[in-house]
Amino acid sequence: MQSPESRPEQNGLDKHEVPRLARTLFWVGLGIGVAAVGATLAYVALRIAASQRREDPTTQRIQELIDEANSLLKALDEQRNSA
Repeated sequence: MQSPESRPEQNGLDKHEVPRLARTLFWVGLGIGVAAVGATLAYVALRIAASQRREDPTTQRIQELIDEANSLLKALDEQRNSA
């Protein structure tokens, strides 16, 4: 039977490659985590900005005029079709 020191690694990685692989995976994971946090913060900031946007009185008045014009056009169209 061979001693553990003389046995070849079964997974094909030597003792110097394992720490390097661990470091690489750590930095990749950290980068993905930072990107995910950044994307989440951007999403939350946009949602907050969109929810805080209030309509001003001019916008409301314009919408009321558009609605009134649409109802008048509908009434006029109904009068033409009934005549």
